[in-house]
Amino acid sequence: RMGLRPERFDDWTVIPNLWGGIVARPGMLKSHAVKEALAPIGPLEAAARERFERERLEAEAQQEVLKAQLSGLKRPKADGLPRVDKEEVAAVLKELEASKATERRYRTSDATMEKLGELLRENPRGMLLYRGELAGWLRTLDKAERVGEREFFLESWAGDGSFTFDRIGRGTVHVPALCLSVVGGIQPGKLRAYIAEALVDGAGADGLLQRIQLLVWPDGAAPWRRPARWPNQEAKQRAFQVFAALDGFPPEHLGAERDAFGGEGAPSYLKFDHEAQALFDSWRQELEARLRSTELEKTPAFLAHLAKYRSLMPSLALLFDLADRVTGTRPEAGGVTLGAARHAAAFCEFLEAHARKVYAHELAPGDAAARLLASKIEEGAVHDGATVRAIYRPQWAGLGTPGMVWAGLSRLQDLGWVRIEERPTQGRTGEIVRVHPDLRGGD
Repeated sequence: RMGLRPERFDDWTVIPNLWGGIVARPGMLKSHAVKEALAPIGPLEAAARERFERERLEAEAQQEVLKAQLSGLKRPKADGLPRVDKEEVAAVLKELEASKATERRYRTSDATMEKLGELLRENPRGMLLYRGELAGWLRTLDKAERVGEREFFLESWAGDGSFTFDRIGRGTVHVPALCLSVVGGIQPGKLRAYIAEALVDGAGADGLLQRIQLLVWPDGAAPWRRPARWPNQEAKQRAFQVFAALDGFPPEHLGAERDAFGGEGAPSYLKFDHEAQALFDSWRQELEARLRSTELEKTPAFLAHLAKYRSLMPSLALLFDLADRVTGTRPEAGGVTLGAARHAAAFCEFLEAHARKVYAHELAPGDAAARLLASKIEEGAVHDGATVRAIYRPQWAGLGTPGMVWAGLSRLQDLGWVRIEERPTQGRTGEIVRVHPDLRGGD
């Protein structure tokens, strides 16, 4: 419903639709953390469901009346000829279509692409897709028969497009406002394997992975401490109030503008105030210089991720600013403030540090391959005396080529895990991997 125009002399509008997730090993309460963050949606869903059930009964009664009216229009006249007035029939059919009750939906966890399209058609303000395991979702979209579904999600990220399905069973479904957020959790091993395969096969070149911008990867779990006090109920209540207020506020009350030629469904938009605009101009100038530098030429996937920050920073700034407006910490009218822009820029810097871990396969291929090899050694899949060829032959994710394996072995050799030994084999000299005695499982 609302966007931000971050440039001074451009009508480019950023819709603050975001994808994100938490990277952590099993048992680290990923789902619990996401559940807590999504808790404020619960009361909104409950209220919408109650309202829908109430309206549904009224709508069904109204539809029965209209169907009876339609049946009367088709009844034959005294002379036996059908009594049909096209204008009257068309008016009743139009009223019948308008009388259908639709439930305001906020999220879903599992739906086909076609069903998602229908839900989004009925919910032009957008929806959230929550996936407990993002790796399964990503791999599903990699399948050749799911190409159309992948394109659907790619286009839903921008939040300002439309999409049309043409299916024999469902007919034509037009989604005028395609806006879908995605959030979930993923395990480090599955993420590393997926990224390694995507980089090798080129599957990650279309930008799907780079759209998961709010991806955080904590270094490790802090020591567990038993709760010693109740949660801050006042802060929790404020968070719930922000969601409720943003769910119902009219954009025009905040001084938002709308293009006259954009039509009724076009989103409203705000702009930066003078100070925030100066900060964004400087911030983007620095980003564009980095994207065009030789530093990132050899890491195209990471470069593509950083390029998405063009919209990430203003998206975050708008969201932070809207939260401040509805909590009364700043006036409702006016442009997006310098404080919100600073907060967004700092958050982008924070997220880049996490992104560097996500794209470690590309930024530091030796380190990433070494981690994968180390896990294989600990599992006993790579044993003392194995040949290099025997390691890349199984085509393990991230270790499917000689180059990847050699990069990992070189790093592990520096760390003292392995030693590469040359051995003559069938008239040629081959390399075998000698594993440190402490890592041979007691051998």
